[in-house]
Amino acid sequence: MAFQGGCACRAVRYEVSAEPMAVMNCHCRACQYASGGGYTTAVVVLRGTLTVTKGAPKAYASTGDSGGKVMRMFCGECGSPLFSEPESGPFQVVKAASMDDPGKLVVGGALYTSEAQPWAHIDPDKMRFEKMPPRAQ
Repeated sequence: MAFQGGCACRAVRYEVSAEPMAVMNCHCRACQYASGGGYTTAVVVLRGTLTVTKGAPKAYASTGDSGGKVMRMFCGECGSPLFSEPESGPFQVVKAASMDDPGKLVVGGALYTSEAQPWAHIDPDKMRFEKMPPRAQ
């Protein structure tokens, strides 16, 4: 499922050439700030499969739990959050709301439930992780 997306004002556009590796709702405080809500729906894609096709997103650097930097990309014109790039690791994270057609996504579970707001719904029938899921060794 290759897909495209971009910001609300269409100044920035991107395309992803591969299937998502996972789709999760992330409840960490950084995602709450970026989304303006209780969580962001994160579409995890293999690094290198996302290409910006129009415009140049702006970036905000934050520090992840690993101590590494996470670049949070957004449109400098309309402010729409677009995707995140951890400085290490094999993936990038697309904000589902920036996709042209996010309706086909199936959310697999929740990340950072330890930071979830008390009013945020977390599906009890899906995977849940207090922080990030354990990495395969």
